[in-house]
Amino acid sequence: MKGAHLQANAAASILASIALLVGCATSPEVPQRRSLATIKADQIATTPDQALELLREGNARFVSGKPVRRDVLHDQKITAAGQYPHSVILGCIDSRVPAEVVFDTGLGDIFNARVAGNIADPDLVGSIEFACAVSGAKLVLVVGHSNCGAVKGACDGVQLGNLTGLLEKIRPAVAAVRDIPGEHNSKNHAFVEAVGELNVRQTQAQIREMSPVLRELEQAGKIKVAGCIYDLETGHVRFLSEVRP
Repeated sequence: MKGAHLQANAAASILASIALLVGCATSPEVPQRRSLATIKADQIATTPDQALELLREGNARFVSGKPVRRDVLHDQKITAAGQYPHSVILGCIDSRVPAEVVFDTGLGDIFNARVAGNIADPDLVGSIEFACAVSGAKLVLVVGHSNCGAVKGACDGVQLGNLTGLLEKIRPAVAAVRDIPGEHNSKNHAFVEAVGELNVRQTQAQIREMSPVLRELEQAGKIKVAGCIYDLETGHVRFLSEVRP
């Protein structure tokens, strides 16, 4: 009986060890490792709406404080041989809105173009054309954010070197927001936020207008051009409903 008891204890110990190993293999503490072939296959299979959902889910992880644990050095090594991002972000230069962080993405997952006020110009749009038409990205996401300094500057008519011309590209949104009570300047928070959202929408429209390449890809359902606003205080991204002319 004593021998049988020892055998039972040994078997239980082995099973416990196996369970621990299996648990470690699926634990969030284990870094995610993907092959370049898997990343490429995922990009090909991803639809524009699915790419948007990937970013939505990533932001939810960021806000909850539960990002995917990644082996960054592994990703750096495998992506040296090629890149297959599912999305391209056009965001503001603001240091508090790094797209890879707030959408919890890894190396090679997104293209990230940044300029004050997330405005569109020929060079940026050309970069987006490369991202989508050449490299296969499925989503173009224009990312504005709350309390944007560039938007405030445009609201106040700031002039400062080359920044003056950049802010002029936001001025159409400033002029178009008319239904917000109070002074129409940077001291009016509601006005600034309304201008910021309209500026995102106008940038979406400008991308379509400036690029027949991207416009045709979107019309064919191969890409999507979307917009969102990142809240500096909460970390939440609010995706804008589609408004098309």
